[in-house]
Amino acid sequence: MHLPLRTRIKICCISSLDEAQLAIRLGADALGLVGQMPSGPGVVADGLAAQIVRSTPPPVATFMLTSETSAVAIVAHQQRVGANTIQLVDAVRPETYAQLRSALPAIKLVQVIHVIDERNCDEAMQAVQNGVDALLLDSGNPNLAVKELGGTGRVHNWAVSRQIVEQSSVPVFLAGGLSTDNVRRAIDTVGPFGLDVCSGVRTNGQLDAHKLESLMRLLTD
Repeated sequence: MHLPLRTRIKICCISSLDEAQLAIRLGADALGLVGQMPSGPGVVADGLAAQIVRSTPPPVATFMLTSETSAVAIVAHQQRVGANTIQLVDAVRPETYAQLRSALPAIKLVQVIHVIDERNCDEAMQAVQNGVDALLLDSGNPNLAVKELGGTGRVHNWAVSRQIVEQSSVPVFLAGGLSTDNVRRAIDTVGPFGLDVCSGVRTNGQLDAHKLESLMRLLTD
């Protein structure tokens, strides 16, 4: 289990250079750039995502969210955007991880687990065994006719998330319905390496400086 000195914060659904700069100025450790999805908010064109990546200074990480599931398509997506981290929002075949490692050896791989029940613990540990650099626990439902692969604004079963954190040998990010109202409880309950926040720091779809400042204050007090 990985417990950092400070819980890391990733701000997802970054939709402009201004939003990226605001998130960085207020202390974000990582930015999330949403690629084409079957549903959900925050999608940005690859060209704009690439501009944001180029403008992001180290050590801030850039996460490219991709719903692609084949290694060829995922590699092509990363090469268009240039992000230093790939967030796989859907399940991929076990051999895909090694194929991505071979094609993109310097790029980090984060597998999203959509937490529904305790069976997701096995799914998470399989991803760890396959060599991911981190897990991200979200509240989607990939079993629907139109897959939900994130951005739902819902809280999932944190008891299952806690089990995954306790079993995982790689860092675990927690996502899904996080805001100033529940982040302290989320940290105390789940013990994640980091938090992934989207709707909880937005007003009318736009990144809200006041909400983000309040959230960051809760993480550093």
